[in-house]
Amino acid sequence: MLILVKEKISQEDLKKAAEDLEGYVKFVVDLEKNILTAGGLRHVEGEQLLLKEGSKQKDLWGGGLDLETTEVDFDSMINIRPNDGNSNRTVLDQTIREKISKLINNLLK
Repeated sequence: MLILVKEKISQEDLKKAAEDLEGYVKFVVDLEKNILTAGGLRHVEGEQLLLKEGSKQKDLWGGGLDLETTEVDFDSMINIRPNDGNSNRTVLDQTIREKISKLINNLLK
């Protein structure tokens, strides 16, 4: 289940978003609009939904949240953007990681 999240999500909806991956939620954040998608099997699904909502590619970053440990990762194929200074699946810029973490804390945790 893929959910567009514009305000704090309920724990019930978060668990539904995690059903596809048994307790793990893929997310794609828009750091400019401070919204995200939660759920789905692939980050590209969330990326496409946000692009349809008017997001810009440069503002989108993917990762995941383990509901059991509440650990956040910053790993996604959509993060590979050498022209934007990120040549890896993992978000390399610490400032971007901090912004992602803050958004996840505000909307998902």
